[in-house]
Amino acid sequence: MGEQAVEASVISGQADEAATASLAATSEATARKPAAPRAAPKWEMDARDRVRAAVRRYSKPLADLVARDANEGDTRLLVTDFLCDGLGYDKYEELTTEYQVKGEFADYGIRIDKQLVAFIEVKRCSQKLNVRHLRQVQMYAVNEGVEWMILTNGQVWQVYHMTGGLPVVIDLALEVDLLSEAGLAAKTDALFYLSKDAFKRRLIDDLWKARAATSAKSLAQVVLSEPVVDAIRKEVRRQTSHNAEPKDLVRILRDDVLRAEALG
Repeated sequence: MGEQAVEASVISGQADEAATASLAATSEATARKPAAPRAAPKWEMDARDRVRAAVRRYSKPLADLVARDANEGDTRLLVTDFLCDGLGYDKYEELTTEYQVKGEFADYGIRIDKQLVAFIEVKRCSQKLNVRHLRQVQMYAVNEGVEWMILTNGQVWQVYHMTGGLPVVIDLALEVDLLSEAGLAAKTDALFYLSKDAFKRRLIDDLWKARAATSAKSLAQVVLSEPVVDAIRKEVRRQTSHNAEPKDLVRILRDDVLRAEALG
């Protein structure tokens, strides 16, 4: 082979190596490139826009109600408008006021596709929501076999999930204060889960499951589980040379480390 042929072969080989290296670099860069954020479907964008606009629109009337200590009836008028304008419920098809449950009356029953999915209990705007109010709406939910319960005084919205059984388990799925200093985006994100479109698609179920899985009670159970206590025992021994008994560690964790309310 002549010198020119050898030189051409070398150059060609170098070009192939460069191309291969370039392709590998491109592939690596592509692999490192973060995936593009998921584009929200149109129904979700529309629902969020509607919630956002309603939070803006009703903040001033709500603040006025609170300032004059409006009664429960006036608070309920605002709640009805917010449910319809902001959350997308049809006043006549999907909201039932004074829903009768065994001689008692829930303020609202929410229906989606003619199926009762939630009860709402409304208190006057200046009244703080408490456990007694939750027990009241819980009674309606138990009797009608409904999973979701909503407490509101117009300003604060609390959403609870009920898991049937003996006893029933109640989990707080979300809470939002329309007059708090939290940003508009945070309020919109929370209330979006209460919108008809999101509720219909059961998106709030995923939110509830995540909250329940990371609740103080759930995490306390994890900390007191045998594998975690054993890992703590080994780490204590590594750091201090003291070989603690698992039962002693459990007692100390229960009595001194974990909060009593987390232990149930």
